[in-house]
Parts: sequence; C-alpha cells; structure tokens
Amino acid sequence: MASLNKVMLIGNCTRDPEIRYTPKGTALVELGLAVNRNFTAENGERREETTFVDVTLWGRTAEIANEYLRKGRPVFIEGRLQLDSWDDKTTGQKRSKLRVVGEGMQLLGGREGGSGGGAPSGEYDEAPRQSSRPQGQGRPPQQQRPQGQGRPASAPKPPADPDLDVEEDDIPF
Repeated sequence: MASLNKVMLIGNCTRDPEIRYTPKGTALVELGLAVNRNFTAENGERREETTFVDVTLWGRTAEIANEYLRKGRPVFIEGRLQLDSWDDKTTGQKRSKLRVVGEGMQLLGGREGGSGGGAPSGEYDEAPRQSSRPQGQGRPPQQQRPQGQGRPASAPKPPADPDLDVEEDDIPF
C-alpha cells in the first residue's frame, strides 16, 4: 500500500525562534506558525479561520530560521507530520500532539528594514542580485552582438583548443 506524508504551509511566525543544540551538536528550533484560511460562510459572510501549527526544524535550516525569522514574519515550510506521544506526569494520562517536522524552508516577504515589496527572499530565492562592485572594477563587460547576427558565413572557424574536449559552440555560456 502506498503512503505519503507531505505538508506545505505558508504562515506567520507566532514567536521568535529559539535555537537549542543536541548533545551531538545538531541545531534544533521549535517555532509556532499561524496559518490563515479565508472562506465564505453559508450565510454569505466572509470569515477567517486561523490554525496554529508547531514546527520543528533541524540542522542548517534551524540555524537559518534562528537568524532570520522573527515573530510575525511570513515563511514557507515544507515537511512531514509527526505524532509525538507521552505520559503526562501529573495526571498519568496518555497525551499526544501532532507537529510538522520541517524539511525545507523559504523566507517570504521583504527583507527587514528594506522595501518589503512582498517579493520572496530567502535561501531558495533565485532572483538575480545586483552587483555592489563599482563600475570599472573586475571583469570588463561582455560585448554583445546585435540580435539576429551570428558569425558571418565567410569568417573562418577558430582553431580548436587542444586542451579542451568541446567545440566553442558547445560551451553553454
């Protein structure tokens, strides 16, 4: 029988994360996440329902969460459900709690102190970054050919470099 245990949540942190370390030195962060659901009730009234979820993050993800997340900050968590069970020492009753063990995290929203335009930013952000290098330093800018013009047909092909196993046209940049 097939099974799947996958959770994807976007919500806001309910408290600042606090980092702890296991005896072997692995980072651990437990944080609360408030996830909102907007819907229309049967009577046509717009309603909002908030679900509070406990999330556990491990390793480097926990360290990043501790460094960048604060109460109220939006975050995307991907992980799995885990049921924790224990005996309550005061009442002797069996207790259990469902939590999310985060396997991935992406910071959302703007950077603190920045414009906060709602654009994603975080460890998985692949938006191009602007160079802080002043003009005229480092590599010279690449010359661009006018669009639609390749190498002229009459131009001879440059000799192949004996140290390379690929032709110039095979290089992906």
